[in-house]
Amino acid sequence: MLAAVNPCGFALLPAYLSVLVLGDDAPGPARSVGRALWLTAWMTVGFVAVFGVFGLVVSPVAAEAQQYLPWFTTAFGALVAVAGLWLLAGRDLPRLQVARGGGRPVTRRVPAMVGFGMSYAAASLTCSIAPFLAIVVTSFRSGSTAEGVGLFVAYSVGMGLLVGVAAVAVALARRGLVTGLRRSGRWIPRASGLLLVLVGAYVAWYGAWELRVLGGADPADPVIELAARVQRTLAGWVRALAP
Repeated sequence: MLAAVNPCGFALLPAYLSVLVLGDDAPGPARSVGRALWLTAWMTVGFVAVFGVFGLVVSPVAAEAQQYLPWFTTAFGALVAVAGLWLLAGRDLPRLQVARGGGRPVTRRVPAMVGFGMSYAAASLTCSIAPFLAIVVTSFRSGSTAEGVGLFVAYSVGMGLLVGVAAVAVALARRGLVTGLRRSGRWIPRASGLLLVLVGAYVAWYGAWELRVLGGADPADPVIELAARVQRTLAGWVRALAP
């Protein structure tokens, strides 16, 4: 559960949740919850796949690989910010669609959610890979394969559970929001765009800060310190849920 609110990638959680408020449809409660859980499941698949590959395959050279992760964090943050600016300009993000015979197209969101989960994980690796290696991978390497598998599943379920609860809450709130603000619904994508700009700018700033620190610069930074206080508050809430 703490993996979802790690210092490196916690800002990407509201970016993911903003995906759930995009669009003009306002499905019923059952469909809203089902869609939120479905998308969260696939996002979790992408997240844990990256951790699994990195932990089990790349762990022998993890120290060398980690020095390049801030470059990805910076680039991904910039990409998220650009997507936010695109939405603020009144444009729609591109979607993969398949036509349903005689009806309206069906949006295929699974690849996008898996990709977002993988990006979330890659941005989180710098902060989260050490406890993952120490707890999960060590169990595999010590000869207890069953325990290692169990811990990996528990890790995956914990991360997905936290994101899933937040996604369901947002999906249900979104239905009431879209229903009550039907006339001003065109502003919802712009609000999501503003959120993505802020999130992307922070993630890119964090990656650039990591690069500066790795280069020997002073780690003091008011933006990072403010975000760290928010992240510690969120982590404290999560610890209270799962002592």
